[in-house]
Amino acid sequence: MSTSDLAWFKSSYSGSQGDSCVEVAQGTQAVHVRDSKDLRSPELALSPAAWDDFVTYAAQS
Repeated sequence: MSTSDLAWFKSSYSGSQGDSCVEVAQGTQAVHVRDSKDLRSPELALSPAAWDDFVTYAAQS
């Protein structure tokens, strides 16, 4: 599956003015993260465990 086929959704923390836009998509073996302002930029693929660790850390910050 190509990452362009994934169901991307914008973070609820992204700015409402079109700035700071982060999108996330759940793949079969990874969680994908990208900058929606520049779809040509590289995407970050994290294991589900690494994504869980990141979300837990971010929630505590």
